[in-house]
Amino acid sequence: MDRLLYLLETNPRLTNAELAVMLGVTEEQVEEQIKLYEDSGVIKGYRAIIDKDKVHAQSCTALIEIKVHPKFGNGFDEVAEKIASLEEVESIYLVSGGYDLCCIVENKSFEEVAMFVVKRLSPIQDVVSTSTNFILKKYKEQGVNFSETIVDDRGTYSL
Repeated sequence: MDRLLYLLETNPRLTNAELAVMLGVTEEQVEEQIKLYEDSGVIKGYRAIIDKDKVHAQSCTALIEIKVHPKFGNGFDEVAEKIASLEEVESIYLVSGGYDLCCIVENKSFEEVAMFVVKRLSPIQDVVSTSTNFILKKYKEQGVNFSETIVDDRGTYSL
């Protein structure tokens, strides 16, 4: 992967000036390359990774596995695009294994996720079955650790 893309993916808060120094190029070159990546769709967006437990968010994340009947000539694309168009769906992936698709729904209550599956997802033509898994605890997301190690600062004493 391009070094600029790697740096942006690792820390999107780096300024163009900082990136230029790290890459040994001018700030203008960095700005032009980033604009090119954004315009061509290589860079899809920038996001902060939030630890929802620290802000006491009353929401959950659900990983929903979906079994579908693929369409002749379109495979899984047509039904995946229908599901992707639903506002509740954060991400959707074609997967191997017992299910065909997997989607992620975030920042909803348990009840909202249940009603989404029952009223909006399951009725879609060609959706055969679903299995909803709720994320109970995040240990690591997008390379960022959520687990905090407890530091014992009492020291060692002997008599």
